[in-house]
Amino acid sequence: MGLLELLLPATCAGCGAPGAACCPDCVALFSRPERVARGPTRAAPVYALARYRDTARRLVLSYKERGRRDLAVPLGGALAAALPYLPEAQPDADGTWWLVPVPSRPVASRTRGGPHLRRLARTCAAAMAVQGQAAAVAPALLLATGAKDAVGLSRDQRAANLAGRLRLDPRGLPPPGTPVVLLDDVITTGATAAACIATLAGAGYRVEVVLTLTAAG
Repeated sequence: MGLLELLLPATCAGCGAPGAACCPDCVALFSRPERVARGPTRAAPVYALARYRDTARRLVLSYKERGRRDLAVPLGGALAAALPYLPEAQPDADGTWWLVPVPSRPVASRTRGGPHLRRLARTCAAAMAVQGQAAAVAPALLLATGAKDAVGLSRDQRAANLAGRLRLDPRGLPPPGTPVVLLDDVITTGATAAACIATLAGAGYRVEVVLTLTAAG
């Protein structure tokens, strides 16, 4: 990696400044968590670190769609910095935060080199460990083949798109009854978050808070 960085020096995916995947000024865009209202997500409070526009949008898209996996560390770090200070968020009885990433469509995961939100959750957990906070990633949800890309769909269309396709993954479940935090990159209508909350609740897991990098609108 050292030789590669010499040959291809890192540039900020937000503003193009040399030296890092995301410069301090661009990282700072994700330092002000705001509670947002999104349709059917009343079962858990939703917080976004930034609005899905301009530089914040460019950073999320660079990570999600344009191969900038080096952005997982600064973006995961931004989530880790915010989570312990959200008033409704709590770890389990042993002091461990359980992070459940929203699942991606299988075809999208293959295109992106793996589940991008799971990678983001892992970097968030690692950053929390540095802060002295125990955190674990629970990839507890699966999205079955057949779901369409949700871009451009209405809330009702998104809900129908997920119906019967969002499932629990027994391999990634946290201990029974564990309170969890749902992590996402963008919240638009809230339909996906609501479906994830309902699926987890059906198995006895309470989503304490939904934390997302950005909120549309």
